[in-house]
Amino acid sequence: MSDQIISEDHNELAERIEGALAQIRPYLEADLGDITLKEITDDLIVRVELHGSCAGCSLIDMTMKGGVEAVIRGVAPEVKAIEAINL
Repeated sequence: MSDQIISEDHNELAERIEGALAQIRPYLEADLGDITLKEITDDLIVRVELHGSCAGCSLIDMTMKGGVEAVIRGVAPEVKAIEAINL
């Protein structure tokens, strides 16, 4: 994922977040979607990109709040916000 914007200071945090996304990825893939970690800012805002049917789904708000945000906050409570860059 060479197009990620993650400083060396956030490598360990990125690994935790990637692990969390791996937990929900099968559910997204079952609906022909996917998600990738794109950026962790210096002020701990996580930016993700949704792919496939997830990008245009009418239920994406529920997926973001109940799925993506929940698993990321579970492994990285220090994160200030989680944003989808393509919504």
